[in-house]
Amino acid sequence: MKSSKLKCVLIEDSAMQRRTISKLIKDNTSLFYLDEFRNGQEAKVFLADNDVDLIFLDIEMPIVNGFDLLESLEEKPQIIVISASAHHAMKAFDYNVADYLQKPVDKKRFDNAVKKALTNFRLENIEETEQDFIYINHQLKNTKLILNDILWVEAYGDYIKIISKDKNMLILSTMKAFNDQLPSDKFLRIHKSFIVNLDKIDKFNGSSVEIDGKIIPLSRHKKELLQNALVVVE
Repeated sequence: MKSSKLKCVLIEDSAMQRRTISKLIKDNTSLFYLDEFRNGQEAKVFLADNDVDLIFLDIEMPIVNGFDLLESLEEKPQIIVISASAHHAMKAFDYNVADYLQKPVDKKRFDNAVKKALTNFRLENIEETEQDFIYINHQLKNTKLILNDILWVEAYGDYIKIISKDKNMLILSTMKAFNDQLPSDKFLRIHKSFIVNLDKIDKFNGSSVEIDGKIIPLSRHKKELLQNALVVVE
């Protein structure tokens, strides 16, 4: 099951450019920033053992340049090239890159490039996403609930409240019984009264997560589980 946030890395030899571009990445809510690398050789080691959806890639780097890295990858994630020069663009698009950005990178242009990559990602995974559902008993009817629509679930006395973007549903269930129906790679019970959709988390810290503007408490002993889940969610 794929996360709706793109797990991404940055490969850039300039420390100043890494600081600038990493801030753009962290400010974009469609991205989950895994790591950054000074050159292609360091990145190859990481890419061999980790699932990455999107690479922000500089071309002109020492040791292993951007094109050499692309040639070496057996499975290529989406690529957004970020280069100081426009003259690599034609060759870059031969590798079917999602976009080509020229330094200095404009935030609006950056966000548009991410939207392209996200659209490509969703098109590739739309059939899988549509199939992810469970049935719940709501208002005396068996109702199909699309898992990707759920933002979070909260305890409500003898009931639970399922919060989605378009509507909320109150059903008779315990948190444990409902949590047992959910895929553990997509949902996590982060507090005795809250289950969250990992794909929908915008921000988190040691005591809370934020989803769609709502601050949800995070139990202290769940922090490490949440950090691990956000890295491995697939």
